[in-house]
Amino acid sequence: MTFSQYPARILLRTLLLFVSLLAAAVALAKGLFILAALIAPLIAWQLWEFVRYQAKTREELDQFIESIHYRDFSRQFDVRHAPADLQSLRRGFNEITSAFKVISKEKETQYQYLQKILELVDTGILSYELDSGDVVWMNDALRRMLQLPYLRNITSLGRRDASLAEEVTAIRPGEVRIVTAHLERGRFRLLLSATLFQTEGKRYKLIAFQNANEALDETESKAWEKLLSVLTHEIMNSIAPISSLAETLKHRLQQKDDSIFEDLELGIDTIRRRSEGLLQFAETYRHLNRITTLNRRHVYLRELFGNLHGLMQPTFEQKGIELEIILRDPELALEADASLLEQVLINLLVNAIEAVKERPAPRIVLSAEPTANGRVQLRLADNGPGIPEEILDKIFVPFFSTRKTGSGIGLSLCKQIVLLHKGTIQVQSVPGTGTAFLITLDKGGNTEQGTGNKEQGIKNRE
Repeated sequence: MTFSQYPARILLRTLLLFVSLLAAAVALAKGLFILAALIAPLIAWQLWEFVRYQAKTREELDQFIESIHYRDFSRQFDVRHAPADLQSLRRGFNEITSAFKVISKEKETQYQYLQKILELVDTGILSYELDSGDVVWMNDALRRMLQLPYLRNITSLGRRDASLAEEVTAIRPGEVRIVTAHLERGRFRLLLSATLFQTEGKRYKLIAFQNANEALDETESKAWEKLLSVLTHEIMNSIAPISSLAETLKHRLQQKDDSIFEDLELGIDTIRRRSEGLLQFAETYRHLNRITTLNRRHVYLRELFGNLHGLMQPTFEQKGIELEIILRDPELALEADASLLEQVLINLLVNAIEAVKERPAPRIVLSAEPTANGRVQLRLADNGPGIPEEILDKIFVPFFSTRKTGSGIGLSLCKQIVLLHKGTIQVQSVPGTGTAFLITLDKGGNTEQGTGNKEQGIKNRE
């Protein structure tokens, strides 16, 4: 900005006037009246020129302020034909208006850009002044959503839908509400969120409208797809070992061994029992969100582990995996729903098989022991590659999976079943060494014990 000459001109004029007055005073003091009379017109001319210069400057400044006030940034002050003492001032004014013009253009561009973005989104946007209720802006998505061509004041919305208008005015900044809109085409749900801002001494409320029906319908559709995938996955986890056991029995029949009848009876009983458990599991899963009581009974762990061994042993033999079962107390028992607990252990065993199948010496250990607080802890450990630490906190999230073919529900469902038993489920994992899942349940008696226990995250390898 070029104002360097302006102070210099003021200083020069002031200095010349001071010198003229001083000379006139000296002439009068020495009696040189003729000289003083000659200096007097010069002093008058300097005073008139100084006043004229200030008036001209004031006039230029008023014009500049007027252009700023009315935001007339296109106005340019003529520098070429201006007096020499005003050229620097006008040049400075032009630089200021040019800077304001650039800023105004940038703001207008940003406003148009933001407006285009808000018009393209599916979310309805409404902004109105809080005190007067005057609507400042609403986008096309909101017009289509509420079937309103325009809206001048928020009170006008009450004539179309009184309950919606009441919700809009009552919603607080930062709050989220699900409300129902009543329009000619019918009723539908809206998700409202609001924020408050202030500018130029006025307060405004900005509200976002989202069609909750569309989002809920899409979520419901995806949930059904996931549910079908989950049920298929869980059923296959139980059918695969049954199929393997049936194949083993078929080979034994072909060998015509004398002991085949004993093995055949045991195998058929295992298939029958697991089939019944699978049917019960499917029914239980269907009503999982409504379960309040379990089919608890006194379950000896030696029987539970024996049934799992008979069911899964053919699969372990086919895959060359060593299964070790450790139970130091044969009388160790607990109160539980045997079918559901067996389903949990089958799911963990299937995951463990998947984890160790490519290890050089695959090994899985299933054990149980009493705890110091009178409960029972089941432990299933493998020597697989372990679980990365960064995903340990995600394993209980439904549908989270690290496998391309996994449903991401296995361990989530295991957790739900354990929680129904008022138990806890935990994980211990060392990358490169292995993983151990621990399930802690009540022995019996007071089955409500441990309700408040805090369960830790488990890695879902589904």
